[in-house]
Amino acid sequence: MERKRLPEYLKRGIVDTEKTKLVRTILKNKCLNTVCEAARCPNKAECYAKNTATFLILGSICTRNCRFCNISGGKPEPLDRNEPFKVAQAIKELGLKYAVITSVTRDDLPLQGADMFSSVITETKKLVPDIKIEVLTPDFEGVEDLIDIVVDAKPDVFNHNIETVKRIYPKARPLANYERSLNFLKHIKERNPKMITKSGLMVGLGETFEELETTFKDLKAVDCDIVTVGQYMQPSKKHLEVEKYYTPDEFKKVENLAHKAGIKQVVASGLVRSSYKAFETYETI
Repeated sequence: MERKRLPEYLKRGIVDTEKTKLVRTILKNKCLNTVCEAARCPNKAECYAKNTATFLILGSICTRNCRFCNISGGKPEPLDRNEPFKVAQAIKELGLKYAVITSVTRDDLPLQGADMFSSVITETKKLVPDIKIEVLTPDFEGVEDLIDIVVDAKPDVFNHNIETVKRIYPKARPLANYERSLNFLKHIKERNPKMITKSGLMVGLGETFEELETTFKDLKAVDCDIVTVGQYMQPSKKHLEVEKYYTPDEFKKVENLAHKAGIKQVVASGLVRSSYKAFETYETI
């Protein structure tokens, strides 16, 4: 089947400025990864220009095999135990007010990286006391003790992506579980009712508006505060094909469905990704 052509409204030009070069230089000097590069995010130039980036910890190799993601799977590298401090230093050098920390999935580790998330939060807040930190974590296989390690480090926003509707999980996320991700978000609020929770999903994999509405209701049922919705774009021919490109009007319909379900803050458009305009959204909660 012929691949669908990317609509013009989903295309972004290449932007390179002194600020984008500065971000790349700092990340390179500290041997740090970003999801901006690893997942080929279409917004990286805009974010770099604002002196921000989503830091990717725990290496660049994932132990899962999600068929939509551009991050490589396989045997991960050994952990860099100095990574939390190096991330904190980069955040300080970049002068960030809001930092997003995410990771590959590390099912191979005893604590699956939860301890490293906690360390990054702690080290960063030591070095930059006024920083706001959002974490976007894997599901830790649903182990509540691991979720608690991150919650107790007190990030300002705790994000865990639902990614897609329940029916598409076996195709898109064969090693993940829809109910497990919902329970993950539910447990965060049980551990700390005041913590802001967030989730995100892609559209364009064959889901229906009815399924999206059900997903938003499920997220509301676990008291999720913020939801992001963006267009899935096929990273390569090896990944799942795009079944539909949503128009701006259809994204408005998706946004309305989420608001109707009771979600407090919704960010929905073609180029939206989990951490896109994360600070601006946080400030509205």
